Amino acid sequence: MQDFVIVTGIIIKSEPIGEYDRRVVILTKERGKISAFARSSRKPGNRLMAPTNPFSFGQFKLFAGKNSYTMSEADISNYFELLREDFEGAYYGMYFLEICDYYTRENNDEVDMLKLIYQSLRALTSQAFSRKLVRSIFELKAIMINGEFPGVTQEEGLQESTVYTVDYIMRTPVEKLYSFVVSEDVLQEMRVFNRKLCAKIMDRNFKSLEILENIE
Repeated sequence: MQDFVIVTGIIIKSEPIGEYDRRVVILTKERGKISAFARSSRKPGNRLMAPTNPFSFGQFKLFAGKNSYTMSEADISNYFELLREDFEGAYYGMYFLEICDYYTRENNDEVDMLKLIYQSLRALTSQAFSRKLVRSIFELKAIMINGEFPGVTQEEGLQESTVYTVDYIMRTPVEKLYSFVVSEDVLQEMRVFNRKLCAKIMDRNFKSLEILENIE
């Protein structure tokens, strides 16, 4: 009898395999980032067609093979349809997923990153927040969660309100992170600060970011 596991997570990558299959990457609460095959999930009408798209959040039943997982069932609680229907929102979301893929590892404790991506995608669909602010918060918090944030030095020349905002992002639990707005001046300073920080720390060109930079 095959062993199976049930994990809670979000699809952060999906790619076609063969004629009808997909290989998905899932960021999970229980096992960090894992890959799984979804057989026949590209066939019209297959029950795994929608659940294996990026942004799908829920529970996944996986059979554990010798070298890989195979998805057999999915119970999706949030498809983030509003992002799928919004060109700009979709690219913000895909950029966030790419950062998650970059930072996370199998069998690591990735609960905070999972919480961050979920809350950030929710914030992207809210009218209460500027998407540029959501992006700035997400980038900083992702770097902080992974222990790579170097802090703010006086040489950065940031105004006091910006330094306070960065400190607030560092101290605040992910669940309460999206609870504030900032002035346009502070947001612009954060964006410039983030660009320099991300370029220094993340040694990868994100495909979705290239498009996002042209439509923001």
